[in-house]
Amino acid sequence: MFEPTDKPRLFALPPGADFARELVHGLKSRLADQPPEAMARVELFLNTRRMQRRVEAVFDSLGAGFLPRIRLVTDLADPLDRAHLPRPTPALRRQLELAELVRKLIEADPGLAPRSAVYDLAQSLGALLDEMQAEAVTPDDIASLDVTDQSGHWERAQRFLKIVTHYFDPDSTAPDAATVNRLALQMRLHRWQIAPPQHPVIIAGSTGSRGSAFQLMTAAADLPQGAVILPGFDRDMPASTWDVLRNDVRNSEAMQGEDHPQFRFARLLDHLNLNHLDVAHWTQTAPPNPARNALVSLAMRPAPVTDQWLLDGPGLPSLNDATQSLTLLEAASPRDEARAIAMRLRQATEDGITAALITPDRMLTRRVTALLDRWGILPDDSAGTPAQLTAPGRLLRHIAQLRVNGPTADALLTILKHPLCHTGADRGQHRLWTSELELFIRKTGIPYPDLSKLMAWKGADDAQDWLAWIDRCLLQPAITGQDPLGAHVEHHIAQAEAICAGTTSDDASELWNRKAGETCRKAFHMLTENAGFGGVISARDYADLVDSLLRAEEVRDRDAPHPHILIWGTIEARVMGADLVILGGLNEQSWPDAPPADPWLNRRMRQQAGLLLPERRIGLSAHDFQQAIGAKEVWLSRAVRSEDAETVPSRWLNRLTNLLRGLPDTGGPDALADMRRRGQHWLDLGRALEKPIKAPAAPRPSPMPPVIARPSELSVTNIEKLIRDPYAIYGSKILRLHQLHPIQHAPNPMHRGTVLHKVFEEFVSDTARNGDPITVDHLLSVARRILEAEVPWPTDRIQWRVRIEKIARWFVENERARQAVAKPVLFERKGAMEIADPPFRITAKADRIDLNDRAEAFVYDYKTGNAPTKDQQLQFDVQLLVTAALILAGGFDAFSPRFVTDARYISLAGDGNEVPAPLEDCPPERTIAMLTTLIKAYRDPNTGYTARNRMHKDAFGSDYDQLSRYGEWTASDPATKVPLT
Repeated sequence: MFEPTDKPRLFALPPGADFARELVHGLKSRLADQPPEAMARVELFLNTRRMQRRVEAVFDSLGAGFLPRIRLVTDLADPLDRAHLPRPTPALRRQLELAELVRKLIEADPGLAPRSAVYDLAQSLGALLDEMQAEAVTPDDIASLDVTDQSGHWERAQRFLKIVTHYFDPDSTAPDAATVNRLALQMRLHRWQIAPPQHPVIIAGSTGSRGSAFQLMTAAADLPQGAVILPGFDRDMPASTWDVLRNDVRNSEAMQGEDHPQFRFARLLDHLNLNHLDVAHWTQTAPPNPARNALVSLAMRPAPVTDQWLLDGPGLPSLNDATQSLTLLEAASPRDEARAIAMRLRQATEDGITAALITPDRMLTRRVTALLDRWGILPDDSAGTPAQLTAPGRLLRHIAQLRVNGPTADALLTILKHPLCHTGADRGQHRLWTSELELFIRKTGIPYPDLSKLMAWKGADDAQDWLAWIDRCLLQPAITGQDPLGAHVEHHIAQAEAICAGTTSDDASELWNRKAGETCRKAFHMLTENAGFGGVISARDYADLVDSLLRAEEVRDRDAPHPHILIWGTIEARVMGADLVILGGLNEQSWPDAPPADPWLNRRMRQQAGLLLPERRIGLSAHDFQQAIGAKEVWLSRAVRSEDAETVPSRWLNRLTNLLRGLPDTGGPDALADMRRRGQHWLDLGRALEKPIKAPAAPRPSPMPPVIARPSELSVTNIEKLIRDPYAIYGSKILRLHQLHPIQHAPNPMHRGTVLHKVFEEFVSDTARNGDPITVDHLLSVARRILEAEVPWPTDRIQWRVRIEKIARWFVENERARQAVAKPVLFERKGAMEIADPPFRITAKADRIDLNDRAEAFVYDYKTGNAPTKDQQLQFDVQLLVTAALILAGGFDAFSPRFVTDARYISLAGDGNEVPAPLEDCPPERTIAMLTTLIKAYRDPNTGYTARNRMHKDAFGSDYDQLSRYGEWTASDPATKVPLT
């Protein structure tokens, strides 16, 4: 295939070239004069599995023929060598071993790290171990680092690093995959040295950023028929700049230049003692846009030589040619950016072209995917979907968390409503009962459900087997102790399958069906096989492990996505093959992303040891950017603001725009303006797409239903609503619409009021009926007992108890005075009376009524908030006034006092307070007359139920504000009467 040469053989393809297609065409052209089986003798090493699939697809498109022997640079074991290599330890086993070792180390010295960091530290140690294996860095190299200027942190880090030492033992019977790969590389290089292969050996698509890949490339380049094909090689960069990069390679202490996209190629050339002109063209196909490649090459020059912009900038090819198919989209927000990208991808489907979104920002890809769904387009995402986000993965995670926190209302209903729950049989009945049970839980407020509480549901008699199944599978208490990992896995899988199967079936197959289920089953199978290395752990540690395990697995359905709409990671920019490339999320901290935190080695120590530096990662991203921006049509996209702050443009985008702005004589600013204009066009289309249709504002409603539909009975609390917000009565009593309460009830003022009412009612009842002493200790004893039974939230239980303690002495002293005047006779008693003609029923529930020796009544109402003032009672809050009138009207059975002497609110807020009702200003006769007038007014067909008629404050909310479309109108707007039939 290749002519003999005394130099290492390097080839390259320019940025923007369709690497896979050009690779295949180059192979075909070089073997055109040889028999077909010559292709089968070619040994081809590629950088990624996706590149392999793309190369195979290109071969398929060219018709029948032989394929080369395709391998990956990450799988270096020759089939003959694999039989002599030890079987690698599964990655999961190593992670579990590391986690167990880290856990023991932390238990021995808790000051090293918190226990919650066990799995994070184990993962970080595993990543460091892989990196050390790939870069041929040993523990001895780490131990010999110069740490004279380091603090005590290094001593703590060394204790963790000693954990990985035994993984470098060459005699280990259980080496990890990285160790086996390193041994395979050594065997292959040794064989090549002793007996160089005579067939073609080609390394294609790798930049040599990893030590193992670099060794393979340098060895292959020296083989008789060996070659290396570099992706995105910059031939526009002058020799002086190559010299700068090569000097940076030799000056290992400077640590400069590594962030340049061509730095790895400069290192390879320097190692092989070659010049950049020695790199031959693999094919003669021109890049899609040579002018743009030259522009980007100049923009990406190393920082020490950016003064060359002034010298070389005016000599660039036509900037119009370089930027005519380049679009710059600077969106106001991530939403605007994603929407414009989604619209352009949709246009690509109509034009019949292949389009790829390349970005490291996974949030951007999720937004774009969601926006494309409105047109029924599912992009082919190379990253797939994390298993933790699939239906089986979510169910398994929910169950693992249930074992940690125990059953709560929201956790119970989350699992019951999951699409895989109860799929074995009778799922329709299960869904019906789940809906009814949810309404019951929302209405009654059961934050921590158990079987006894659920049996109060009205459908419990018909669903006893179903409730028993719920109790068995979902209502078990949280696991507080520690168990072997194998026991956790066994119980977790059994519980998940029982939940999936349901009440009357043992069929849990739906949990493990389809690609998502198969992926989760495979992950748990691996966990089961290696559970013996996980030690004894808590339920919380197990839930963290499950989450980490599923997050690492990807689910891809290659048949479902659109074949021409692609989402790639940055490394896949080398695959290319797209007519339109959109480089999204071009902001600092995204592209390039922020270097990951390293708890073990700082930057200088990494450089001394020969490990990857943050600059090297940035350089790889820079190379991916330079490769991708060379495509035929390119979008450069970013959001000017994130959700909470302004963003900083990516350094490469910044360089490009600054260079264009600095070339006014050759049209640079105009070219940049045209790029922005093209981007603004799509932003405008996106805003037009989601611009709401203008609709007239709703008027302030005052519906007038027919009299027959109006209520004939109201409670005294609803009388206040009828005065303040008649529309609330219309919504609740006529439309019969009621607020849907939250699933997981949180402590709220209403619940607090109910509990405090119960405390003081029971205390007073005990003192009046049982003769218990009226003392602070007795009150607090009652409070503790009721709070323990009625308030399941520990923090709020304490806060409410403190509130009672604050007013206990005041209440007891006043209670002695009250009982010295009259004795409590009625508690929480309901009463009713009829007024007007035809009769209208008024109901009330008295908190407490006392009676003295002269048959005079004293009415008390407890308020956990501030009691209403005298004016408020005369105008709005008529509860005590109506209750007094109802007493005298005989509204309470077997209770007929001669007179209501006093009525007052007992405020339990702050330090306590009593506010009397203005019985002198509004005696019962006047109250009944006022009620009669009010009821007659609302029996008039022309009287409407006006929304927010006399609210105390505009800030006060109503459950029916959304129904009345409050906000489109204000309280100052006139009401619009709407006759209803």
